[in-house]
Amino acid sequence: MSQTVDRALSILPLLAQGPADLGQVAERLGVHKSTALRLLRTLHEHGLVHRQQDQRYRLGARLFALAQEAVENLDVREIAHPYLVALNEEIGHTVHLAVYEEGEVVYIDKVESRYPVRMYSRIGKPVAITVAAVAKLLLADLPEPERRAVAARLDYPPYTPRSTPNAVAFLAELATVREQGWATDLGGHEESINCVAAPVRGPGGRVVAAMSVSAPNVVVTAEELLGLLPLVRRTAEAVSREYSGSGTPHPQEQEDEFV
Repeated sequence: MSQTVDRALSILPLLAQGPADLGQVAERLGVHKSTALRLLRTLHEHGLVHRQQDQRYRLGARLFALAQEAVENLDVREIAHPYLVALNEEIGHTVHLAVYEEGEVVYIDKVESRYPVRMYSRIGKPVAITVAAVAKLLLADLPEPERRAVAARLDYPPYTPRSTPNAVAFLAELATVREQGWATDLGGHEESINCVAAPVRGPGGRVVAAMSVSAPNVVVTAEELLGLLPLVRRTAEAVSREYSGSGTPHPQEQEDEFV
């Protein structure tokens, strides 16, 4: 039975490359045409493949519908939370997760610092979009026309002397963030608070969320916080792999393997 399932599933990546006829499928699987036909019929009954008028097979609409439904039902916060906790336990600083929705960048999760000096950020609260590291990552991933439109309609409050002054400067910074794949806020919102952030990407490679580590400079210098960037990026990449379904084990599952 497992061999039958394996062969049936092997048909899907084959057809992802384009329509194929019965002979091509049988040859690729290394089976008789009757076996390939039986597998194709089963997949066809479930809407996972479709037979065209020219008798070639392609991926079925049901497969795309299932994929879309799965993506829509993914909860990035639920997936990311254990990683945020593990990162916080390792470095001790505040860890945030944010998303872009309805024109705002909003924190959807937060793990508090273990140090006495803490941040006033709250889950559900919009961030300072023109300076926050998470916002830069999320907006940098937008298509260029949308990116320019967003930049043009934003206000640019001078929170500190390091705040982004205008749309031109903001777009230039977004271009840098887009190229390098990470972002910072070094005293742009509050002079005493620094932040580094990395993107969480979905199945198609688009940025679906951004995670950050923030700390006051009385606890850690900006240079020391920047030194944590590789760890933050590795954590975000691990969340991305699990969110995308590439098989990265959950932090607890990684521990369980060695119990």
